[in-house]
Amino acid sequence: MLDHLIKGATVVDGTGGPAYVADVGIQGGRITFPPPGADARTTEDATGLVLAPGFVDPHTHYDAQLFWDPYATPSMNHGVTTVAGGNCGFTLAPLHPDRPEDADYTRRMMSKVEGMALKALEEGVDWSWSSFGEYLDALEGRIAVNAGFMVGHCALRRYVMGADAVGGRPTRAQLAEMTALLKDAMEAGAWGLSTTQSATHSDGDGAPVASRHAAPDELIALAKAVGEHEGTQIEAILAGCLDQFSDAEIDLFVEMSAAAGRPLNWNVLTIDAAVPERVPRQLTASERARKSGGRIVALTMPILTPMNMSLGTFCALNLIPGWGEVLGLPVPERIERLRDPEVRAEMLRRADSREAGVFRRLADFGRYVIGDTYSPENEGLTGRVVRDVAAERGQDPFRCLVEICANDDLRTVLWPMPTDNDPASWALRRETWDHEDVLLGGSDAGAHLDRMCGAPYTTRFLGDCLRGRKLVPLERAVKMLSDDPARLFGLRERGRIAEGFHADLVLFDPERIDAGPATLVHDLPGDSPRLDSRAVGVVSVRVNGVETVRDDEVTGAIPGRVLRSGRDTRTVGTR
Repeated sequence: MLDHLIKGATVVDGTGGPAYVADVGIQGGRITFPPPGADARTTEDATGLVLAPGFVDPHTHYDAQLFWDPYATPSMNHGVTTVAGGNCGFTLAPLHPDRPEDADYTRRMMSKVEGMALKALEEGVDWSWSSFGEYLDALEGRIAVNAGFMVGHCALRRYVMGADAVGGRPTRAQLAEMTALLKDAMEAGAWGLSTTQSATHSDGDGAPVASRHAAPDELIALAKAVGEHEGTQIEAILAGCLDQFSDAEIDLFVEMSAAAGRPLNWNVLTIDAAVPERVPRQLTASERARKSGGRIVALTMPILTPMNMSLGTFCALNLIPGWGEVLGLPVPERIERLRDPEVRAEMLRRADSREAGVFRRLADFGRYVIGDTYSPENEGLTGRVVRDVAAERGQDPFRCLVEICANDDLRTVLWPMPTDNDPASWALRRETWDHEDVLLGGSDAGAHLDRMCGAPYTTRFLGDCLRGRKLVPLERAVKMLSDDPARLFGLRERGRIAEGFHADLVLFDPERIDAGPATLVHDLPGDSPRLDSRAVGVVSVRVNGVETVRDDEVTGAIPGRVLRSGRDTRTVGTR
């Protein structure tokens, strides 16, 4: 007898092939196609609904959140059944057992660099592990989604080098110890190595994070270690990921992938028709890797994910060259400096310069929408566009924005309107998705919690494909969200609706599938805020055969598994 029977569903199986109507059974957590009349303990009529494989999010930061939120919300509500964590060089393990202060350093680093609420990290995680394997064990049996994790380069460096990890280079003995620690983590199930050399990544003290101090020989040595274990990968971030790679960065990516004999993925490929040279330059890394025995995969988002800004708290504006010096000042002094016309002129000059890279898109302050406000002077401004208010007041947009924020002691929430929402940019995205080394993803779910909400990209993309721009057909869209990332990571028997595969499934209404607007909620430990988004049209989500979501409500079941390299992933070659 089947555990459950889904009758008459329109099956989009993840292969990209045509949809078909079928009954799909679940038995022992696996998919089966039963004969007519098969008995089942429970049955549901799925006529008119689409049954797809559970979606795989290739770039998340749920490493901490899963301890207080085993449901990985809102990702699971939007059909995601498997998440890849431990990205960008940042993980919560390993932690040196003789240095309890390392946990505090890690919490403060994660709070700064990934926008995780410090109170939530302190109150929602027990920090009882030392090794990476112990960290994985702490999650085993208590999560609703499937989750796999890279091991972060910063944690490896901190464990071996202590405080010298920031600013120092390892001795030969320390590099050997770091490599052994990485191998131990992979033996325990880590998916491979993640690292960063991005200029935007600083720790809780404002110093460049540990992995930014690594020389190429260190990175190559660790990459070689990745290649000694089954089912592993590399994920890496370089400064050029934000705009365009230098020749040296392309060389480093190619050498790392070739040394490991494993795919290397990076994020995020920003596609904008106003910068037509960016995409071909970024994909040069992939083309050169193919010729050198490596494979470089670019992650890109299929939706525009708004990120709010503030002149009062750390955000992307701080990363514009020269802006951090002003925005890091105490609030009264910051307001005084921002009101100085010469200071504003210099800030605008730096923001519009080539050195600002992708952050140039933040410099058009007339296109900002005013969000939450906190003073009587700003009453009625929420939802208005800065350029309109500036025109009414006879001010330039940046001065107008500064005065609005100053009225709120810089607490004003600001939403920049995207500059790349034009038909030409969407046409370029559709063309870029055809490249063999471009993969959808880069949600950052679990990070930057009060600034952005990328988790709903799955349902929003499907809604766009069915009722919006219709850039790709439904069958291909589902494949891009499920089978493509599953194949990149070498997931065993996941990513498709096929006989004997794990029953990771999402059932949705094609007439309604979408994501609701991002709203601020206070449901993290310590009453800390985050942005959330409701799923629309998702009828059911199942993980390993067990229903975890019904009509956008979490059921409370926790059937997810920690997916470990080798056991749950197979090696994916570079050719």
